Amino acid sequence: MTYKTFITNVLLFFLFVTGTLSCSKTDIDEQKPEVDLTAEGAHPLNCELLYFGDTINLHYLLTDNMELGSWSVDIHNNFDHHSHSTEVESCDLLPVKTPVNPFLHIEYGEIPAGLVSYELDKQIYIPVSNSAGNFDEGDYHLTIRLTDRVGWSVQKGISIKIMHKE
Repeated sequence: MTYKTFITNVLLFFLFVTGTLSCSKTDIDEQKPEVDLTAEGAHPLNCELLYFGDTINLHYLLTDNMELGSWSVDIHNNFDHHSHSTEVESCDLLPVKTPVNPFLHIEYGEIPAGLVSYELDKQIYIPVSNSAGNFDEGDYHLTIRLTDRVGWSVQKGISIKIMHKE
């Protein structure tokens, strides 16, 4: 082996080692985030009765293995008994009815960067009426969507009733 071949082989070896070491393996997030409906103080829960005119304290523990991203909450009527509840327990439903003035609430927010655990603690006022009159009471869904920083998402849906106070 000539000196030139030896130097070329040594340089190629060092380039290979340097290239291999500089390509560090990055962690790949392959796990969906979680919405914990069983955490202490979780509210509201499946089949819970809420009232128009009250403020509810939405409280859930949100977690992810790497980094959380954003959340959204959707409260909408279930007068036709459609289902996207993720809870095992089924609730007693009122008779099917056609919505006249159903309540609807949609809200979303970003979770501060770098967090793997976040307590969603949000106050939501449920008004009695709007310009069309009193909201329809009855069966509703409350859906929480959670997305982590890389785009994995999960949805938790619970059934609730929203009624007028007598």
